[in-house]
Amino acid sequence: MSDLTFEQMLEESFKTIHNGEVVEGTVIDVKPDEIILNIGYKADGIISRSEYTNEPNVDLTTIVSVGDSMTAKVLKVNDGEGQVLLTYKRLAAEKGNERLREAFENKEVLKAPVTQILGGGLSVVVEEARVFIPASLVSDTYEKDLSKYQGQEIEFVISEFNPRRNRIIGDRRHLLVAEKAEKQKEIFANLHAGDTVEGVVKNITDFGAFIDLGGVDGLLHISEMSWGRVDNPKKLFHVGETVKVLVKDVHDTKIALSLKFPETNPWLHAAEDYAVGNVVTGKVARMTDFGAFVELVPGVDALLHVSQISRAHVEKPADVLKVGQEITAKVVDLNEEEKKISLSMKALEPAAEEAKEEVAEAE
Repeated sequence: MSDLTFEQMLEESFKTIHNGEVVEGTVIDVKPDEIILNIGYKADGIISRSEYTNEPNVDLTTIVSVGDSMTAKVLKVNDGEGQVLLTYKRLAAEKGNERLREAFENKEVLKAPVTQILGGGLSVVVEEARVFIPASLVSDTYEKDLSKYQGQEIEFVISEFNPRRNRIIGDRRHLLVAEKAEKQKEIFANLHAGDTVEGVVKNITDFGAFIDLGGVDGLLHISEMSWGRVDNPKKLFHVGETVKVLVKDVHDTKIALSLKFPETNPWLHAAEDYAVGNVVTGKVARMTDFGAFVELVPGVDALLHVSQISRAHVEKPADVLKVGQEITAKVVDLNEEEKKISLSMKALEPAAEEAKEEVAEAE
């Protein structure tokens, strides 16, 4: 006969457990804020809400059911009331950390939803293991407001792994930069001078506009916006506008764009439109002491020399003309090669003798 009491034999029939040990159990009861497990020990195991998940105020009865099998880790064998305190989330996090270690070593691309927007970045969870993505590593451009990422599933790599210091850093920027570089490489391989492409106005400055061609930017310089003069690019374009442009030049990573399509060159039909003897109209664009430059059409200016303004003596063009004034004159010279046209208003005035005869006839 054994000298052991029934209670001693019963106690010995249960396994022994230790803090930090991983145990298997079956759910025997679930409350909104805790789970009770039969772990084959003399006392039941308890998993509180905070040791099950990081999500606050979750109702555990909506997640776990009686009869479910669970694996947990022992936090404390005796909580002072004879119960065993267990943790589910910490064990899951340890497994998650191991998953993150593998991803870090293999430079694997991970995908996970953003669970929290923090002051300095984003928090994502991979298999219950938290990863912090600093604001500087969220995008390849500065983003002041990160709230749009809440709940969004994003891809990233682990750039730093140090769970002992609770420092596991994710990097999304690295992927975006690599993706953009690959896209740019593809675009540059298929982009040639003379191509007509479509883009979106990204930024406008005093000297031109930057056009996004689908991953790379091209510069539409102010001098290439029109065959005529452009004083302010902001009056011609607005950010977000779609434009069709001509690729003027591609050099390394720089793309020069133009809206001066060859077929719209106003000098194409100059020999016919501005032949010597033709009478044309235009607006005074600017003046100097020796004459006035007259815009016939955007991109075609002609010189009206001071001596050709009138048969009467004119000291300075500004004495009889003003900028913006429309005038009619005769073409007296055309040099297509140098793109020069000379005009004369005087040639359209009757000669002094003719004027006298007209006066006499009128009398």
